[in-house]
Amino acid sequence: MAILLLCGSRIFAQNVNGDKYVMRSTLLGTGLSNVFDTYLSPLEYKGLELRFMHERMRMTGVMNGKVSTQSVVQLNLAYTKNVSKTAKSYAGMFNWTYAMHYQYKVNNDLKLLFGPMLDVNAGFVYNTRNSNNPAQAKAYVSFDASAMAIYKFRIKHCPMTVRYQINLPVLGIAFSPEYGQSYYELFSLGHGGRNVLFTSFHNAPSFRQILTLDFPVGKSVIRTGYLCDIQQFKLNNLKSHMYSHNFMIGFVRSFYMISGKSRNRVSESFNPF
Repeated sequence: MAILLLCGSRIFAQNVNGDKYVMRSTLLGTGLSNVFDTYLSPLEYKGLELRFMHERMRMTGVMNGKVSTQSVVQLNLAYTKNVSKTAKSYAGMFNWTYAMHYQYKVNNDLKLLFGPMLDVNAGFVYNTRNSNNPAQAKAYVSFDASAMAIYKFRIKHCPMTVRYQINLPVLGIAFSPEYGQSYYELFSLGHGGRNVLFTSFHNAPSFRQILTLDFPVGKSVIRTGYLCDIQQFKLNNLKSHMYSHNFMIGFVRSFYMISGKSRNRVSESFNPF
């Protein structure tokens, strides 16, 4: 999986002599966030979340043009309170994923995609009530199994596309302080320990899934969808999770990549993916 992902850009560079489809989408979303971290508090914090997502997919010449690459950047910020509303918490996460999907065409309307994914995450949780250990850093990387289904249909003469994607972390590493260990001890005094740990289903049963609908409005393609992001860990006798449920909306643009020429936009009335 690692070799395939790390060599993906080089493989694509060797196959750019022909035309390639490129799809870009930019989405903004809002929804509910549930933040829990026993390093900071034994209570769950719930509130509002804002999210930004930018995606880029393109076809390659690998396996006779049946492999596509997908790069997604996400940024989410959450403002939450505990159940008694006596304390506040702020959380933010940056996520970047890069996947290579093999596309299996079931028929003219349905495609199934599956392949490996590199998943990189970094962020923080800050609790306004704590004075000794007010913040917790989040950093973890994993190799995921990614799958997607794309279904195209029409309502009268209007082309529409439904897409569902799920990503499951299989193996990775994550940073975590030990139980009772402060960041002052860790970074100022150098009292380290088992702070980088391997993760898998047994201690990090997480997943991301998104369901979207693309439809044309004039000469533009609008994308709406629902994103469910479940990230949870049990490391060094500490438990944490960040649950997100967002409604997303934005736009999609499709291009041809033409060798030796500038990018030219193709018809945006339909997403080639």
